[in-house]
Amino acid sequence: MTKAFITGCEGLRLTGDERAFFAAERPWGLILFARNVSDPSQVGDLVAEFRDVVGAPDAPVLIDQEGGRVQRLRPPHWPIYPPGRVFGRIYERDRAAGTRATWLGARLIALDLHRLGITVDCLPLLDVPSPEGHDIIGDRAYGADLDTISTLAGVAAEGLMAGGVLPVAKHIPGHGRAAADSHLELPVVDASAEDLRAVDFEPFRRQAMLPLGMTAHVVYTAFDADNPATTSATVIEDVIRRNIGFQGCLMSDDLSMKALKGGLGERAAAAFAAGCDLALHCNGDLAEMKDVAANTPELAGLAGERAQAALAVRRDAENLDEVAARAELATLLGVAAET
Repeated sequence: MTKAFITGCEGLRLTGDERAFFAAERPWGLILFARNVSDPSQVGDLVAEFRDVVGAPDAPVLIDQEGGRVQRLRPPHWPIYPPGRVFGRIYERDRAAGTRATWLGARLIALDLHRLGITVDCLPLLDVPSPEGHDIIGDRAYGADLDTISTLAGVAAEGLMAGGVLPVAKHIPGHGRAAADSHLELPVVDASAEDLRAVDFEPFRRQAMLPLGMTAHVVYTAFDADNPATTSATVIEDVIRRNIGFQGCLMSDDLSMKALKGGLGERAAAAFAAGCDLALHCNGDLAEMKDVAANTPELAGLAGERAQAALAVRRDAENLDEVAARAELATLLGVAAET
């Protein structure tokens, strides 16, 4: 039986210890980082090796391939893509051009991933940046207004799905006001419930039909002054599930980030108790992976149904003229750079 966690791995190939661990614990998915990437052949082999070890030919393999600062696949084997804000600027001047550029960018990312067997991209961001917010979001956001963010996030999600890759809405219910980097410390947002509902939560509400979502390691004192969204039953049930209306499969953000307290097993248990369907652990530390797995349930019940429903949304990649698509995107980005 599959367990409800997504794991990383240490390097370019699975170690013997990792193979034994994956075979015994059978994580739902694998997430790749730059340390796991050398060239297309190596990545494809690693993806296939993971699926073979867990005995699931369609086991999800995830990556953060946004473009800009957050891009695990890079030259010389893969092109650089711009951050979300670049597409937002095009959209603000010409909605048709911005929409098309956003779709092409996501569609071409999906093409890169599909060739490697990667089936899930942790994109799009629906965070609304705020002047008091930390730059960890910054130009990763599509814009500063709700229309640009929610529209282009939906377009990017559709571009990924047209290429056979599932999108992940992040960081639900919103990281834009956070004045700290949750990789390093716990951000606390003191905005009112009314302001959060009207601004930060709204893009997620408009895209609540997306199949997968990733929580924010952020405290929203208007709802729960003690726990970040990832480990807050109040935020997950009242905000994410009820107010936003997200009924898809909900994964935690990386449990190894310093925003969370306690051991890795405690963090995993707290995330599941709060209502996360899947726990995400990224750093490839085998001892930590074992702690997470020991505190992770089998993927069953409502969480299992949500995970299965998310995978069922994935469709075959549609045909694409790659040369023409890359040329068209370059033209749209070139025009943007000149203006």
